[in-house]
Amino acid sequence: MRDPYSVLGVTRSASEKDIKSAYRKLAKAYHPDQNPDDPSAQAKFAEATTAYDLLSDKTKRAQFDRGEIDAEGNPRFAGFGNGGFAGATRGARPGAGAFSAEDILKEFMSGFGGQPRGGGRTTFSSETQWDPFAGTAQRGTGIKGEDFTAVAAVSLEEAHRGGSIQVRMPNGKMLSVKLPKKVEDGQQIRLKGQGQPSPVGEPGDALVTIKFEKHKTFRLDGHDLRTDLPITLYEAVLGVKVRVPTLDGPVELNLPPGVDTSKSLRLKGKGLYGDGDLYVNVKVVLPPGGDPDLESLMRFWRDQKPYTVRD
Repeated sequence: MRDPYSVLGVTRSASEKDIKSAYRKLAKAYHPDQNPDDPSAQAKFAEATTAYDLLSDKTKRAQFDRGEIDAEGNPRFAGFGNGGFAGATRGARPGAGAFSAEDILKEFMSGFGGQPRGGGRTTFSSETQWDPFAGTAQRGTGIKGEDFTAVAAVSLEEAHRGGSIQVRMPNGKMLSVKLPKKVEDGQQIRLKGQGQPSPVGEPGDALVTIKFEKHKTFRLDGHDLRTDLPITLYEAVLGVKVRVPTLDGPVELNLPPGVDTSKSLRLKGKGLYGDGDLYVNVKVVLPPGGDPDLESLMRFWRDQKPYTVRD
């Protein structure tokens, strides 16, 4: 990754407030929910988040300024010094008062309808330990690479039929993610070993959170689906056979003459995963701009054939 100061567009003497402000502007401009079809914007968002994760941590920022770690937070193994192996940091904790990228994203994510990307964390593994003399990882305690986190926008159709989707990680890498059977909104999928590499232990994992996209036709209610079906006045009076969309393709629905538009029509088993039902809300739509003949007929009905629909 490029120099984190350059990525955020700040100087090395920038204050915490300046760094936070610079990241907020970039995150709002390049967030994937705002640029779903722009891979370059998504890559810039990932780069800005990685840069902020490093510079907002006082300890890591100081280590980077001293040349002990690189722009991605990995140790630079420059040799021995001060009684130890230079740059080999184990489990560095965030600096006091650090304000994470996730905290900033939460401030404006509600407008995107998505979830913020977390910065990951350094964890300890019981499997490996770096041996500076042997240059290899030995059994013991090592540093696990940071976990990557990402939010995957999934359509109801994709969730319904299952299969795999492509998800871009914060480092720009594309991963194929297999959707679990009957995946739920907000469910997290862990891809072991697909996170940040570690020079002294196991790589981190990729944590992908599923976020259902808002559908243009259906409203999700548990595993039930709800939709509106517009019909004409004469179709409501005389009855009609209409095509109704479902996640499995359109089906035909017979509306009886004088259909009761105050009640929803239920199509059993046509909801999400076949567990739920599809509820069709019939709405009568009058001709645009009005119609003199219809108005005349309605005056006749009002005067000669009135009926009550309200108490």
